Formats: sequence, C-alpha cells, structure tokens
Amino acid sequence: MPQSFPTLSDFYGHGFDTLIDVRSPAEFAEDHVPGAISLPALSNDERAEVGTIYVQDSPFRARKIGAALVARNVASHLEGPLADKDGGWRPLIYCWRGGQRSGSFASILSQIGWRAQTVEGGYRSYRRLVAGMLHDTPLPHRLVLLDGNTGTAKTDLLHRLASRGVQVVDLEGLAAHRGSLFGAVARPQPAQKAFESLLAHAFTGLDPARPVVVEAESSKIGELLVPPSVWTAMRGAKRIRVAAPLDARARYLARAYADLTAEPEALAGTIRQLVPYQGREQVEAWLQMAAEGAFAPLAGELMRVHYDPRYSKWRGKHDHDELAVIEAPDLEDADLDRAADRIAEVVGRV
Repeated sequence: MPQSFPTLSDFYGHGFDTLIDVRSPAEFAEDHVPGAISLPALSNDERAEVGTIYVQDSPFRARKIGAALVARNVASHLEGPLADKDGGWRPLIYCWRGGQRSGSFASILSQIGWRAQTVEGGYRSYRRLVAGMLHDTPLPHRLVLLDGNTGTAKTDLLHRLASRGVQVVDLEGLAAHRGSLFGAVARPQPAQKAFESLLAHAFTGLDPARPVVVEAESSKIGELLVPPSVWTAMRGAKRIRVAAPLDARARYLARAYADLTAEPEALAGTIRQLVPYQGREQVEAWLQMAAEGAFAPLAGELMRVHYDPRYSKWRGKHDHDELAVIEAPDLEDADLDRAADRIAEVVGRV
C-alpha cells in the first residue's frame, strides 16, 4: 500500500532503511528529497524515448518498451548498488507521481522478498509540502538576522554559533554562493527547487519555539531567490549587527576569499564587472592591485569605495530593530569566538 505523508516532518521521518528516487538522473539533479539515493528506472534518453512513443505512436507500445527498459535497469541496480542488501532491508520508493516507474520498481523488489513500499503521489506530493511551507504559509520560526558590513565574518560566526547550540540556517551555504559579485564558489549553485528542498529540510529540523539566526541577505543569493515565506520572516526580523574596522575586515576577506585570489583570471574578470559602477580608471587601479597580489589592500578599497557606501545608503532608507551591536576590534579566531559568545548571549535572551 502506498505510503502517505501529511507533513514534511512525517516525510523526513519515514522510517524506512533507504529512500530511493527512481526518476531520471536529470529529474533527480533538479531536485529530490534530501537523503534519497538515485536509482533511475529510466535514463534521461530512455524517458524521452518512451514519452515520445506514448504521444506519437501508442500508449500500449510505450508501456511495453518502458517495462522492458525498467526491468533491465532494475536488474543492473540489483547487481550493483543493491547487491549487498539482506532480506530485512526495507526500501521506500518514489517517482514523479507515484505511478508506473516506482510501482514497477517496487513490484520487482517485493518479489525478491523485500518489504518495498512506494510514496503516494510521488515527488509531486513532496514538492507540494515544500511549496506549502516556503510559499503558501507563514514560516513558523522566529528569525534573528546577523547583520554587518561586508567582511564582518558573518558566515564564519554562524558556524561558531551553531557549535554553541544556537539554531542557525546558513542560507549562503545552502545556495552555494557568498552573496555578492565575488560570491561564486567552486561548486555550482543548486536549482531553485533543490535550494528550496534544502531550506525546507533545514527549517523542519529546528524548534519553532526557539529563535533561528540567519545571515542578513538580499532577496536573491547569486541566481537563487529566497522563497517568499522566508523572505517575509527576514524582513520582519530583529537584527544583531557586527561591526569591525575596515583594515580588520580587509585582512579577513583576503583569507576568506583565497580560493578566488588563487584564480587571477577569474578575479580580474569579476573586478571588470564593476566598470559600470565605478568607472574604468578606478577598476584599472584595482586590477593593478590584484596583479601585484595586494589582496588585503584591494579588499579594503573595494569595501571603502564600493560596498560600504551602498550598505550605508540602504541602511539609511530602512528602519532596523537592532537587538545589539557587537564590536570586534579584529577578526582572528579568538576575536570571532568572543563575538560568537556575545551573540549567543543576545540570542538566548530573545
């Protein structure tokens, strides 16, 4: 009997040994339930082929060809990733809508003797739960924004807060982007739906009765949009602002962005994107600093000329309910630990 999950908590706590996504690799790459493994019943090309036959030729012929393909692919999985599963293994299987792919896969596994079940409604039922949480209803969590000018080590502080038992959600980490023109990281950003799955999973695991600290962001992180329910909660949240001297922030950024400064061409290409905002002469001066390896002075100039004025202008147009301003004279490890301790104390009083 297909398994029904009325809430995300129920879905994540499904109780089976393995959650199997039998959709095509492309479908899995776009989004999947966190923790699921990909064992496709049809490859990308096979799914396209069967779909074309279904529409242009005959539904019966498409099902017949699809069944043969699924059987061969399941056999490959049985001889590969499932070869070591014992008789007590209990898999939960889903496809797009809980139909033929998951049903066929589960039927074969059940014939072997495993207690395989499918998800009623498949991935679509899961996606409706995610959309309900992040698009359709208010977020039940009370957010506190960790704010501060560029280079105040906010992401680093989030991780230190988590180690102190504070509830946090690292939006930039989930989005695989550091949130500015220079924010790209080595791994690509997830698709929008996958980002939302990661967010839903993160928030579902937290206690709504306790505050959750997130970094102050714009509504877009790289190419990804912060979902409406989260953005609304962020806009109404109180803030803790971190303040540090420009030279300390510059030194910190030179360390934190070592991956970018290690790629001279990529760094130069990013700096050139500032020409429309700062003019060619200023950008050429920054390019010269980058070429000379003067990364801390470059970071300082970028903040002084470009980022800090924009932040100050934005702040002047918006009212902020600040819980505290945490002064950090420097941003070395010991300074960040002290700042995290103070932030945790403030959060504990919320």
